[in-house]
Amino acid sequence: MLSWTENRHLTESPVTQAHGKDRVSLSELVLVFLKLGTIAFGGPAAHIAMMEDEFVRKRRWITEEDFLDRVAAASLIPGPSSTEVGIFIGRSLRGWSGLVIAGVCFILPAAVLVSLIAAAYVRFGALPQAEGILRAIKPAVIAVILQGLWKLGKTGAKTWALGLMGVASAALNFAGVSPLVVLAFAGAISGIAWWWQKSNHNPAALCGIGLTKIFSPVSMTALAVAAVAPIRLGRLFLSFLKIGSVVFGSGYVLLAFLRSEFVDHLHWLTEKQLIDAVAVGQFTPGPVFTTATFIGYLVSGLPGALVATLGIFLPGFVFVAISGPVIPKIRRSPAAGAVLDGVVVGSLALIAVVAWQLGKASITDWLTVSILVVSAIAIFRFKVNSAWLILGAGAVGWIAGS
Repeated sequence: MLSWTENRHLTESPVTQAHGKDRVSLSELVLVFLKLGTIAFGGPAAHIAMMEDEFVRKRRWITEEDFLDRVAAASLIPGPSSTEVGIFIGRSLRGWSGLVIAGVCFILPAAVLVSLIAAAYVRFGALPQAEGILRAIKPAVIAVILQGLWKLGKTGAKTWALGLMGVASAALNFAGVSPLVVLAFAGAISGIAWWWQKSNHNPAALCGIGLTKIFSPVSMTALAVAAVAPIRLGRLFLSFLKIGSVVFGSGYVLLAFLRSEFVDHLHWLTEKQLIDAVAVGQFTPGPVFTTATFIGYLVSGLPGALVATLGIFLPGFVFVAISGPVIPKIRRSPAAGAVLDGVVVGSLALIAVVAWQLGKASITDWLTVSILVVSAIAIFRFKVNSAWLILGAGAVGWIAGS
C-alpha cells in the first residue's frame, strides 16, 4: 500500500541539495531579487510562479519540495505571502543576511516606483494613464501562473489523494470559504489520513506537532494595537504595523483594513484616494502591500512613505525569522509532514482559484485572448523567460492604447 506521504531526507540544507558545495553570493542574491521586484507584475500567485522559475528551475538554488514547503508556511502566517516566500528563500540560502537582502531587494523597486507615482499624484491629483498596459499584462501573467501551477502541482500533488484534496480545497474557496480555513481543512484531512494508515500510532501524536509555533508572532499584534503614538508619523507606523501583523488573504482583505483605519477611523484619506492607492499597488510590480507606501506619501510625504513601508512589511520579516527554523523540524516528523503536505496542495488550490478569477476578469476581448494564447505557447513550448513575456505584453498594451 502506498503511504500517504513520501519520506523526505532533510539532513542537508536546500542549498546543499540544490547547489552542491557552491554558496550563493550575497551579490547574486541582491541582483536576482532586485530583478524580480522590478518585473513581478500580477500579484502573489504570479510572483510565486516567477520565483519557482528563477530559483528552482533556472538557478537550482533550492529544491522544488523545499520551495513548496516555504509557500505553505507563508500561507499560514499573516502578511504579503509572496514576499515572505522570498524572505524564506533568502534565509535558507544565506541565513540572516539573506533574509534581510531578499526581502528588502524584492520590496525596494516597487516602493521607489510607488513613491514616484505618489509624488505625481499629489502634484496632479490623478493617476498616470496605465490602464492599457495593465490590461495587456494580465493575460501574460495568467500564462506565467499556469506554468508555475503545472510545475508545482506535479511535485505537490504526488498522490491521487492529495490531488483530490487540492480539488476539494479549490471548491471550498470557490464556495466562499476563507483561505485560512481552506488551508486548515487541507492540513487536518491530510494529517488524519496519515494517522488512519498508520493506525498503530497514537492519535495524540497528531497534536503538538509544532505547527502552532508558526503563529506565535501574532502576539506582535497586541503590542501594535496597545501602543499609542503622540505624533503623526508614529501613529502611521503603528497603524501599518498592526495591519501587517493581522492581514491574511488578498488585496481585497487589505482594502477592508485600510478603509477601516484610514478612512473611517483616522479620516486621513478619502474613499477615492484609498481606491487609487489600491490601484497603484495592483498595477505596479512587486508586492501589492506597497499600497502602504502610496498612502504614507499622501499622509506625510517621503518620510511617511518610508515609515508606512517599514511598518507593513516588518511583521513579515519577524514571522519568517521565527517560523523558518520550525519548517525542517515539521518535515522531519512523519505526522507533521503529512499535515504540511496537505497545506501545500491547499496553497496550490488557492493559487489556481486566483488564476481563474483573474482570467475571468481580464480575458474579455480578442486582444486579451490573443495575448493569453501567444504567452502560453511561448512559455510552455519555447520556454520564454517570464520577464520578456511581461515586457512584451506591456508594449502591446501601450501600442494598442495609444
